[in-house]
Amino acid sequence: MRHVLILLGLCLPLILPHKSVAQAFPVEMEHLFGSTTINAEPERVVSLSFIGHDFLLSLGVVPYALRKWYGSFPYGVWPWAQEALGDATPIVMQGEIDIEAIAAMEPDLIVGQWSGMTEREYTLLSQIAPTLPPAPGAGDYGMSWQDMLLRLGQATGRADHAQNIIADSEQRLAALRAAHPSWQGATAVMVWAGTTGAYTDRDIRGKFLLDLGFVMPEAIRSYSGLNQSYFKVSDEALEAIDADALIWLDSSAAVQRLNRLPLRRFMRAYSEGREIYSDMMLSSALSHSSPLSINYALDTLVPLLEQAMDGDPDTEVSSSRAAGILHQGGSDDG
Repeated sequence: MRHVLILLGLCLPLILPHKSVAQAFPVEMEHLFGSTTINAEPERVVSLSFIGHDFLLSLGVVPYALRKWYGSFPYGVWPWAQEALGDATPIVMQGEIDIEAIAAMEPDLIVGQWSGMTEREYTLLSQIAPTLPPAPGAGDYGMSWQDMLLRLGQATGRADHAQNIIADSEQRLAALRAAHPSWQGATAVMVWAGTTGAYTDRDIRGKFLLDLGFVMPEAIRSYSGLNQSYFKVSDEALEAIDADALIWLDSSAAVQRLNRLPLRRFMRAYSEGREIYSDMMLSSALSHSSPLSINYALDTLVPLLEQAMDGDPDTEVSSSRAAGILHQGGSDDG
């Protein structure tokens, strides 16, 4: 509840649906498994992506059914997207893709970017309705949020609106890069605190840091070259994630685990006060990295990055202090 109350006081930008230029159909779109033709603007969209409903809602498209990822919010829609959802009551799916249940919904478009859809599932789903898997060469979870939005804009007849959203976000990101020259070329990495798993620049969390001007540590880049978006770091080899800014993403019991991680205190990020603890709400905003969550993520993360990157080891990062993360000079008790 504490996180929700914080959001209620935040002025989130309202992304209004509009189509300044009518888009012609049919639209043919290349993807991981071939190509899909969409003959007319869809009216009943089923979203199988774990984050795709955020993208559709930003375009003014309320999915007929969506796939819930995690969290306790109604319809699996987090607070930054609830205004865009309005009074709609989409069907909520969880777990594995259920072909029979989707067929019963009689959709006219099925979207599956960031869904883990297999080629066999695509073959079956495409017999129900035009189906949009990830773009060629991107892998299951390798697309940028900009590319995902552009493709959904094309598929739903809202390509110009998608471009406008991206232009607004790019403008803000450019201003942030200009305002923080010390970030440009500095290393940063997001790490899931639950198992010390790092996200490469083939994942939207890694791409988020690149958009701010950071680069991946060399060890992380080597995994990116292997087309991996995530990999587990050994607790005995934490130097792979020892960056100028180290962002720990929230997980169950993560604070206790980090405070007991033996080699963490030997990291430069620890001794120089460059660790950021991302709470549940910020971690989810970064993990969605959608047009509706990105402004909340920037509003929250940028001040924390400024604290971590100010060059003064005595500056405490407020989120880490609030979470109870032990730091250089802090108590090691419990």
